[in-house]
Amino acid sequence: MSNPLVHPRRNSLIHLLTSQQYALFTLIVIALIISLTFHEFGHAASAKYFGDDTAERAGRLNINPIAHIDPMGLLMVVLVGFGYARPVPTNPRNFTSRFATPLIAAAGPAMNLVLAFITVNIYLFGVKSGYDWFSEPGPQTFFVLLAQINLLLMLFNLIPLGPLDGHYILGYLLPSPLDSTYLQFNARYGHFVFLGLILLSVAGLPIFTGLMSFSQKLLPYLAVF
Repeated sequence: MSNPLVHPRRNSLIHLLTSQQYALFTLIVIALIISLTFHEFGHAASAKYFGDDTAERAGRLNINPIAHIDPMGLLMVVLVGFGYARPVPTNPRNFTSRFATPLIAAAGPAMNLVLAFITVNIYLFGVKSGYDWFSEPGPQTFFVLLAQINLLLMLFNLIPLGPLDGHYILGYLLPSPLDSTYLQFNARYGHFVFLGLILLSVAGLPIFTGLMSFSQKLLPYLAVF
């Protein structure tokens, strides 16, 4: 499963370095690495559940960031705001369910949602329990960033275009023969449409602004404390 990514402060990481905001830069990069690692682990674990051990044999069934992070992909996030992680290898011939493909694709975004939920509630529990550490600027910023990045990564990967997880899911939800038409279109043109949207966004058009805004609005709904 392929995993392009976007960070919530697009085109700002270089600015953070040039403006000497090293602490915030470090927090964002750490949050990105954690989010991507769990996203890819979700794909690998679900593939194993559905009978495919390809990812496990490739050393991807773990939460070791070294196994999942692509250095060039992470560097691209820093430079232009978009990048990618190492795709989890799968072999559909090993799947034990006809629904394995969309469920494995959905497992990555689902893992991000779970991580965002846990992050928000650990933070709120710490604050409401009176632990002063959670109220300090550093931890507060990190927990908010980690939750928002996970929500943004979830939403971004559900876009049904190109290599994103969403195209595996939508292909199984559409009725026949529309599903075949869509899959053929995406196979031929999806990558180009997706790349075009990224280039327009990098050029300054607010292509993905809605996703960023929506991810922020989702945060309060994750709270149980």
